[in-house]
Amino acid sequence: MSLPRKSTRNGTRGYAHLVEVEVPAARVWRALIEPRLIRVWSGQDSEIDPRKGGMYRIGKLDASAREAHIDIFEPNRRLRLIYLNGRDSPPSDSAAVDDFILDVRHGEGKTSLRLLGSGIPDAPEWDQSYVKIRMGWERFLARIKVTLESPPKPKKPVHILPKDPPLPGLDY
Repeated sequence: MSLPRKSTRNGTRGYAHLVEVEVPAARVWRALIEPRLIRVWSGQDSEIDPRKGGMYRIGKLDASAREAHIDIFEPNRRLRLIYLNGRDSPPSDSAAVDDFILDVRHGEGKTSLRLLGSGIPDAPEWDQSYVKIRMGWERFLARIKVTLESPPKPKKPVHILPKDPPLPGLDY
């Protein structure tokens, strides 16, 4: 005889995302660690100290930025972030982790970018934050793909003719 299972929410939860990017791993890596490229795909400011033991922050310091400690830093291969509890985050005993793994596929021209997130408390007060983080990374990875595969092209200067060209002899 089986008894009904009692649902308890005292663990953690995570997420997994995968995107195939048609560029070499080095370009994907740069998109993850260079602030000017992060600005393109995230639309936010960032501050990165790109090294093991460094700091990784996306968002404004005075707003709801997510700040992390760089736990693993293997260029063109792996970046693992351990997030610090933010001012706007509910209390937690667990550490949230994002693990970016880059795999070269089909030669040097295609990269699989996997993101494995974990450590988000499975508690009602974290439900909204969990959805925001999970869905935010899903959108960000799609933007990384588009940014790298279709980079913006510089705009040509537009030469606009004056509405009424000056009359000869009256152009003083």
